[in-house]
Amino acid sequence: MGLIVTQDRPTLAILGGTGALGTGLAQRWAAAGYPVVLGSRSRDKAEAAARDIQPADGAPPVRGDDNAGAARAGDIVVIAVPYSSHDAILDEIKDAVAGKIVVDAVVPLVPPKVSLVQLPPQGSAGQIAQERIGDSARVVSAFHNVAAAKLQTGGAIDCDVLVFGNDREARDVVIALADAIGTRGIDGGPIANSVVGEALTSILIGINRRYKVPGAGIRITGALEGR
Repeated sequence: MGLIVTQDRPTLAILGGTGALGTGLAQRWAAAGYPVVLGSRSRDKAEAAARDIQPADGAPPVRGDDNAGAARAGDIVVIAVPYSSHDAILDEIKDAVAGKIVVDAVVPLVPPKVSLVQLPPQGSAGQIAQERIGDSARVVSAFHNVAAAKLQTGGAIDCDVLVFGNDREARDVVIALADAIGTRGIDGGPIANSVVGEALTSILIGINRRYKVPGAGIRITGALEGR
């Protein structure tokens, strides 16, 4: 028997929800009892992907919509699109996310040298998101260093998630979401610090290749009280 949902939980909209990371996050949060809406450029594709995800007992079925519709439906909006689509999706959803927490999981990877750190002039994708959306939403940058394949296996994940944002309460909400999927959320401070988490992704890709591992992650060592 799966998890029985006993309390109200925010609806999580995952834009780019049919991609590898989006699918993995959706599977984990649905299994943890969260209502989930998958967003995609194609509503039909999102609806088909949603039917393949099994929610926890008592949780509503996962729904699919286009990205704009999912953004409107979500209490918390997660952006998991490729970097090449980042600016366009931010402009598309700006009005729909007013008053909400926006979780930016985008990494500025520049093919073909994705194992080389190539951060944008603005500093990071997280900072770009906060600038383009403005103060109408609380942007949190997170989930850059979790291997999508490990999320989709359903097994244990030996990985910490660094969480960055200018609003402490919003960071705490996303830390709880990281804990819910079997990782450990760690408060990384303001959005300017997201350059570290995003840069680490390229480094981990290189480590995966050189050491032939399926998905290297990070761990913060030391005594972190309550974590």
